Amino acid sequence: MRQTRNARVLNVTARWKYYLIAVSVIVMLLSSIPSWYGEDGAVQLGSKARQELSIKQTQKLLQDAKIPVKRIDDNDKGRVIVLQNQKQQTDAKDLLMKNVKDSDGVTLALSPAAPKWLLKMGFTPIKLGLDLRGGVQFLLDVDVDVVYHNQGVALIDELRTNLRKEHVRGVSFHQGHDENINAQSTSDEALTAVRKVMAKEYPLWQVASAPGGVHMYLKDKERINLRNMTVQQNLQIMRSRIEQLGITEALVQRQGDHRIRIELPGIQDPASAKKVIGATASLAFYAVKEGGSVNAQVINDQNGRPVYVARRPVLGGDHIVDARTSVSRLGLAKVDITLDSAGGTMMSHFSRSHIGKPMATSFSEYTRDDNGRSKQNTHIISIATIQSQLGSRFEITGVGSMQQAQQLALLLRAGSMTAPVTIVEERTIGPSLGAENIDNGIKALALGLAVTLTFMALWYRRLGWVANIALLSNMIILFGLITLIPGAVLTLPGIAGLVLTVGMAVDTNVLIFERIRDKLKEGRSFAGAIDTGFDSAFSTIFDANFTTLITAVVLYAIGNGPIQGFALTLGLGLITSMYTGIFASRAIINAVYGRNTSREVKV
Repeated sequence: MRQTRNARVLNVTARWKYYLIAVSVIVMLLSSIPSWYGEDGAVQLGSKARQELSIKQTQKLLQDAKIPVKRIDDNDKGRVIVLQNQKQQTDAKDLLMKNVKDSDGVTLALSPAAPKWLLKMGFTPIKLGLDLRGGVQFLLDVDVDVVYHNQGVALIDELRTNLRKEHVRGVSFHQGHDENINAQSTSDEALTAVRKVMAKEYPLWQVASAPGGVHMYLKDKERINLRNMTVQQNLQIMRSRIEQLGITEALVQRQGDHRIRIELPGIQDPASAKKVIGATASLAFYAVKEGGSVNAQVINDQNGRPVYVARRPVLGGDHIVDARTSVSRLGLAKVDITLDSAGGTMMSHFSRSHIGKPMATSFSEYTRDDNGRSKQNTHIISIATIQSQLGSRFEITGVGSMQQAQQLALLLRAGSMTAPVTIVEERTIGPSLGAENIDNGIKALALGLAVTLTFMALWYRRLGWVANIALLSNMIILFGLITLIPGAVLTLPGIAGLVLTVGMAVDTNVLIFERIRDKLKEGRSFAGAIDTGFDSAFSTIFDANFTTLITAVVLYAIGNGPIQGFALTLGLGLITSMYTGIFASRAIINAVYGRNTSREVKV
């Protein structure tokens, strides 16, 4: 056999890897810089409100009121007036609302204080949670029993119609507070007809025999489906309402079976938010009937007088896509309604066949009685004679004052609740407490980082400074990632996760450096110890971080708010610490200490 000697160069990193590390650190650094500048208080004018005031007029109004303006920016959504003093936001908003007709379009906002060149590149500050920015949190209870009850009411109406078509008479229906229905009759044939209709048309209902009749109730699976759909629909409507308030960083999520948790960071008008979030207002349009009509129901007007209307509305508030306030010819507040295509078609067909006849508009809202049950309060707010065929645009009057009309228009734009909600818990955190939390959190992070950097520099000396560079790079990349990830919010427990990440990141380097020390004690060369140390420590580091990452994912999936904030920073910190602790630190060590070769004999 003939032996040959081949030289393998140890500890060499490809050039493209250095470029990758440099680019990732620079991009994440630029992404994290806006967070250190913070945000300025601002007031935003919607597109319609902006047309009523020019930039010069807006600036003059605020200057006359001695409200200093930092800058005024126009964008696609409207105009943003950035103030020098965040405490004057409310004063600026009230002033602008008095000088525009579309006062709904004047909302509070926050504007990044970072340089424009950074913002133009698409970098924005980290979104802060309720505990850091201050604001208000609501816990809402969704009354799904009302949905069950309405399902029962609808079933009774449909059963009566079907039985009438089959010429079945003598069946009476009784319903309690839930959806449970008892159908009673002295005729066995009539009860048999009820069972046949239920089996054929309503398979989601359970039918059981009862003394003198039939008992009907929703199956458990359908009750669960209805509950889930109701809560999910209310979630979507709630998000839409919050967008109407101009709050862009709210957290709206389900909590438990039938509750919704809402966090409004930075909100400065909790009372206004509470009115909109807890409201359950909706409109419906009815054909007016003559008194004593068989197919009529009675709904009182605002003065308590009875009005006979059809049992079923022409259409409901779910077809309303836009609602704006204006002033009628008589100087009264009115709401201009815009319907979707389906609603416009329904209104067109109805009005065409009812020209010269009255149409009533009802207003409904839910309240709680002394027993905690939801109670629907409905009254007629206007009765108008249809003069011509209506389409997807028309107006309603009798809505009260201009402020009440604006509130109603806002609710109609956002949508009416599919089930009433009740605010069962309200928690407010002031901006000063949020600022104090940020200050304490940053101090804890800085102290932990400083102590860790000092220890690594003193204990590992030649390699300690490499670990420190990797640690600082890890924090830069982590802050940048939190900023870039959509929906990521930094909370106070999230800052605790950052502090923990410091220890996790250094732990990676500690494992590697201790392996290198062990190899040096065995008599290996420095280059060989580095090569073997990184390779042998990788599996241990990966296993430890991966198992912890699983825990972070589970916490994020089943947790809420603060727990999710902690899980987010912990999970991202594990990923970035492996990237900087293994990949980046080895690249630095290879660049500085890795220019050595080792001779190996191959047969």
